[in-house]
Amino acid sequence: MTPPQIVRIPSLKTVETFRERVRELGLDLQLEAAVSTGAASALAQPLKFKDRVIGNRWAVHPMEGWDGTTSGGVTEPMLRRWRRFGESGAKLIWGGEAMAVRPDGRANPNQLILSEANQAGIAQLRETLLQAHRAQYGNTDDLLIGFQLTHSGRFCKPTDKKRMEPRVAFRHPLLDPKFGVASDAQVFTDEELKRLIDDYVRAGKIAAAIGADFVDIKHCHGYLLHEFLGAHTRPGPFGGSLENRTRLLREIAAGLRAEAPGLEMGVRLSVFDFVPFKPNPELAEPGKLGPGMPEDFSKCLPYRYGFGVNQNHPVEYDLAEPVELLKLFEGWGIQLVNLSAGSPYYNPHIQRPAIYPPSDGYQPPEDPLVGVARQINVVKELKARFPKLILVGTGYSYLQEYLPQVAEHYVRNGHVDVVGLGRAVLSYPGMLADATTKGKLETKFVCRTFSDCTTAPRNGLRSGCYPLDDFYKVFEDAPKLKDAKKGIGTPNK
Repeated sequence: MTPPQIVRIPSLKTVETFRERVRELGLDLQLEAAVSTGAASALAQPLKFKDRVIGNRWAVHPMEGWDGTTSGGVTEPMLRRWRRFGESGAKLIWGGEAMAVRPDGRANPNQLILSEANQAGIAQLRETLLQAHRAQYGNTDDLLIGFQLTHSGRFCKPTDKKRMEPRVAFRHPLLDPKFGVASDAQVFTDEELKRLIDDYVRAGKIAAAIGADFVDIKHCHGYLLHEFLGAHTRPGPFGGSLENRTRLLREIAAGLRAEAPGLEMGVRLSVFDFVPFKPNPELAEPGKLGPGMPEDFSKCLPYRYGFGVNQNHPVEYDLAEPVELLKLFEGWGIQLVNLSAGSPYYNPHIQRPAIYPPSDGYQPPEDPLVGVARQINVVKELKARFPKLILVGTGYSYLQEYLPQVAEHYVRNGHVDVVGLGRAVLSYPGMLADATTKGKLETKFVCRTFSDCTTAPRNGLRSGCYPLDDFYKVFEDAPKLKDAKKGIGTPNK
């Protein structure tokens, strides 16, 4: 086994050289020959959602800065981030920020908490976004803003940036030793889950009072509700059958309909997963992490610890249960679905294809274009089966200069409804607005997936685009990040 030979996107100078690289990799990944602008752009077309209109076909994904107050409140860097969301031109704001529904469910001690105490500050975030969007684009009537509701489960760090305080859906033979789960007492009881449902409903009512158009009941990236989708081995009413494994979502949705009847709901979903990966030390180059390799799962077969994963070969996806889940969404009236994959904590290459790893990750085990194509084609397959759902696609950022052409192809041909952008917005909020008005990008601002935005919080620092955003280049955490990156094979740009 040898590390993959990766061709960097900026070296692919033309559409044809990009296509040639895609052919070399044997991928089905299509793109338009040129970026369309104005009314000719598929990305600029409106999208009907019930009695509303979403003004275009791109979204801002939820992202945290690890920069709130210790009581889960709002800070100036957070306001700046939400202002940039408004400046982006995106008409679907999916979550904005992951908002914990209770203090002990935070992934870090500075995560936003959607509570009565923080209601005024979070309302200011929304108003800041609206003002920025109105100033630049004039109209906010076609803007749809959602708040993401979360409990971090296995990845909770509510009181200390370095100390895990996990609460889990079930005992996991591979993840438990990695993330400090050593006792059955860390597994949520059925009674505790009933109280957690109330916490989600209470947070949703606050979101509605603030003016959110919808809430995202987060089911992705290994956090608690996503983990429950894989709770095959859990006994009782919240584990085993798919009906039981979706009970939390069903009861949260019922509670929200009763308590906040005008509030719409969406789900950000890791639609497939793999086993955890780790660096391969035998292939590590000096001063670098090794490329990713799967943890030894030979004693865990059939692999009954995930969702959307082939239980007999858990480095492949299986969409049988995800299809059944999307059928349930249709029946429950949940039309907004944002599709992601895996987890940034244990297999980041399938969730966020990138060329440089965060400090707790590994070098890419495949050309990141493979991961991009995997996500895009799964969404394409599911969109063909569920034409009435509004599906938001993920995993496009690695495409860099070619992101607009690829995104436009898949939207134009009905393979995805909306293209979502995450941390690429931090360095270049107006990326797709520029693409659809000017026909080109300002390449000096394009995210090159250096992973500083992830490496920083993994080392107890605040997240931002340190290489490209002037604000973070001189931020007080910048020299600390540079020290943290030494020896992990990530460039100090």
